[in-house]
Amino acid sequence: MKLAVMTQPTFFVEEDKIISSLFDEGLDNLHLYKPGSSPMYSERLLTLLPDEYYNKITVHDNFYLKEEYNLRGIHIDDDTTPVPSGYKGHVSRTCTRLDNLKETKRNADYVFLKYICDSQTEVGQKASFTASELREASRRGLIDRHVYALGGMNLDTIRLAKDYGFGGVVICGDLWNRFNIHQELDYQALIDHFSKIRKAIG
Repeated sequence: MKLAVMTQPTFFVEEDKIISSLFDEGLDNLHLYKPGSSPMYSERLLTLLPDEYYNKITVHDNFYLKEEYNLRGIHIDDDTTPVPSGYKGHVSRTCTRLDNLKETKRNADYVFLKYICDSQTEVGQKASFTASELREASRRGLIDRHVYALGGMNLDTIRLAKDYGFGGVVICGDLWNRFNIHQELDYQALIDHFSKIRKAIG
């Protein structure tokens, strides 16, 4: 099973140090997700990271950064927006409907399916699918190694994602909620929790 970590949607002071530490601890798939932000801030964050980690980073916006920093690829946050004209390289997508999943997989290296469980970052956002719907999707081969579970993933729900046959999970709130970006400087608890997640992934 694969593990992807999605960044906080906002930038903060210790972010480059935390991301570097996550890579040092074995992270190999970071999604740089900063909706609505100026590309200047993403560029600044990237320049603060060791360049040997660039090939493990996928951008959700400002796709020119992929070529400029030789990043892993781009992520399109829906299942309909076309790949940028002339783009060649790694593409992943987000899908929110099981009936669109088969087609979405054809147009991506892997797909984030959300919301599998109640979100830990979006207040009030509940799971989009029932357990029986997910089991049926798995039985039909819609959920497979190319589909990652997004939404409410933590040490407990990772087990569920495995049972449903997902090829990976996307961690966001379960990790970042362990560090107060406004008050804390010590992020060791976050790094320790990441190590537990990696062990749970197996």
